[in-house]
Amino acid sequence: FSLSVAAVTAQVQQKMSLETTEGTGINITCSHPQKQIENYIHFYRQLPGRAPEFLALTARRSKDVAAIGGELWVSADGRSSALWLGRPRLGDAAVYSCALGP
Repeated sequence: FSLSVAAVTAQVQQKMSLETTEGTGINITCSHPQKQIENYIHFYRQLPGRAPEFLALTARRSKDVAAIGGELWVSADGRSSALWLGRPRLGDAAVYSCALGP
């Protein structure tokens, strides 16, 4: 199945489309070279026909994201991040977005 990704602002960059097979983990990466220390990294997903759903945010630390059985990883310099879906299912096919903000 396919996962779509969308950059929410000009401050972040993402690949536009990713594919995986059911049960095979995948990283949804996000580059944010202009990130300032006070910025948080936000990840959302929008399932077909539904409103966007907040998944996680962090400033600098990696963290578990129980709602998707995955993890939000942040690089040491904070300029990139990745949302890892450990065992995605067909029901996880959605538009995944990252953003920077307060």
